[in-house]
Amino acid sequence: MPTKTTPPQMTARERLLARQRPTLKMTICDDLQVKTDLDIARFELRKAKSAATDDPKNPNLTAAVAAAEQNVQIAQEAFDAAAIILRFEALPRPAFEELKKKHPPTEAQAEEGTALNFETLAPELIAAASLDGLTVDDARTFLDTWGEGESITLFDTAWNVQQSVRADVGKD
Repeated sequence: MPTKTTPPQMTARERLLARQRPTLKMTICDDLQVKTDLDIARFELRKAKSAATDDPKNPNLTAAVAAAEQNVQIAQEAFDAAAIILRFEALPRPAFEELKKKHPPTEAQAEEGTALNFETLAPELIAAASLDGLTVDDARTFLDTWGEGESITLFDTAWNVQQSVRADVGKD
């Protein structure tokens, strides 16, 4: 309960109304060397920390951790400069439901038990959920020209953000 000296806190209702929809990102880095350099720097940092934990009073190991942390920072900056980050936000539930209704399965898909036509849904969902201005044509192009793994990851990111759950139902 707020007192006269403390500012009133937002009520649970106000906080719920102020919530933002979930977001997810997909990071693409085509520079294999930059990715490898970051992986190596992180590995070297883990090794240095492990050694320093085993001998915490050794100043050489403490210095090695500091140097490894700096190498990770440099490698991370190079990775961030090379990477493309695609961001996706959950649609309001009615909009997502309406989008799914527009893409019923084909007869063959329905016979296989598929509930939606993911071939037609995918580019529209990617465009609708994109925070980076991807169009349906962009999404269709990416889905058709990227390798299977990246195409699946692109769709999965746009789909999975719709399924995000940030609530925990538990016992007191």
